[in-house]
Amino acid sequence: MVIRLLLADDQAMVRGALGALLELESDMEVVAEVGTGTEVLSAAREHQPDVCLVDIQMPGMDGIQVAAQMKRALPKVAVLIVTTFNRPGYLRQALDAGAMGFVVKDSPASELARAVREVHEGRRVIDPTLAQEYMLSGPNPLTAREQQVLKMAAAGEQVSKIAQQVFLSPGTVRNLLSSAIQKTHTSNRIEAANRASEMGWI
Repeated sequence: MVIRLLLADDQAMVRGALGALLELESDMEVVAEVGTGTEVLSAAREHQPDVCLVDIQMPGMDGIQVAAQMKRALPKVAVLIVTTFNRPGYLRQALDAGAMGFVVKDSPASELARAVREVHEGRRVIDPTLAQEYMLSGPNPLTAREQQVLKMAAAGEQVSKIAQQVFLSPGTVRNLLSSAIQKTHTSNRIEAANRASEMGWI
């Protein structure tokens, strides 16, 4: 039985390399490739893959959003996150969203092929180093509101502008940012945003 694959990565060279490696496997065939997250669902509906290999950071929709969308719309298609971003927070978000596996791009080709077979058979696969960090990292300490305002602050938005956009008072936004700074054990909103991004919390 041939496992039908859909590859989603915004870097054409990476996509091509992944496809070439996997097509060396006698039981795998790449049936579609896309460069943005927003194309995954329609391509999956058209080409009927068994497994989607998806990057985390892509234009339009990131890999975590893609995993959630696929779980809702095409639950029989397994999503395997293949990324350079080996952050425990991303792993947690991906699994929560419905991804069946999470591996890093520098994994050996044999490991990637094994991961594809495992998720195709309904088993979860997690990069072992990342799994250990994941167990030690604990859950995301930030509330949804703290994540929202921290993302906006990281993009350079002023407190007054953030307050307008999220329909909160400037004082409430400052309190949320202060709480996020405290929870990330940093000293200002930029450091807090960087730390939260590194951990995959925002």
